[in-house]
Amino acid sequence: MINATAATHVGAVRKHNEDAVVARADLGLWAVADGAGGHGAGDEASAAIADALNAIPPGLAAAEMLAQLRLRIGGVHGALQAMAAARGGERLIASTIVALLLRGEHFAALWAGDSRLYLLRGGALSRITRDHSVVQEMVDAGTLAAEEAERHPHANIITRAVGQEGALELDKIAGRLHSGDTFLLCSDGLFKDMDEARIAALLAQGADAQALVEAAVAAGGRDNVSAVVLRIN
Repeated sequence: MINATAATHVGAVRKHNEDAVVARADLGLWAVADGAGGHGAGDEASAAIADALNAIPPGLAAAEMLAQLRLRIGGVHGALQAMAAARGGERLIASTIVALLLRGEHFAALWAGDSRLYLLRGGALSRITRDHSVVQEMVDAGTLAAEEAERHPHANIITRAVGQEGALELDKIAGRLHSGDTFLLCSDGLFKDMDEARIAALLAQGADAQALVEAAVAAGGRDNVSAVVLRIN
């Protein structure tokens, strides 16, 4: 049994919500997309991803679902590139994506950008995804401490997204589900204003997506905030 909740909020500073959430329990599919900040039309980009995933028909096997995810996200990638080219200039219309598919005793995730997937298992929170961002590359290279990444001036610069120039690369990870697992998909607005220790504590206390989003907004809400929480019973 899966208990799923989803929520999104414009935050305390921004005027427009450029996040989009997909909740397809009928497919075992959930996703969060975050329109790339500062590029304009970010809400169009995230909405295009949501529309594409919401159009996937039910009844597909797990392998077919993964193929459909790649196909449809790839289609949005090309469409956003064409849209940006048609509008001229240096305009970029892009969005992050993190998608989680649950089937039977297994999970699989696809992502591009810095929207994240976390797993709370046995009381310990681990980040399943690796950010495609400038600061993550600096952390990996040992030139920036992980705890300083969110405060770095380049913290908002992503290196991979749906709609960016060039071919789209989606990273994938898969694993086996354990009873009691809790998954969190979120946009960067959540972990910008709450550290992972606070997120872990809230999840361990049974917080749903709405409670997490409200906590992030109360903590500053510097960006749009979106979350999906999935509890495996």
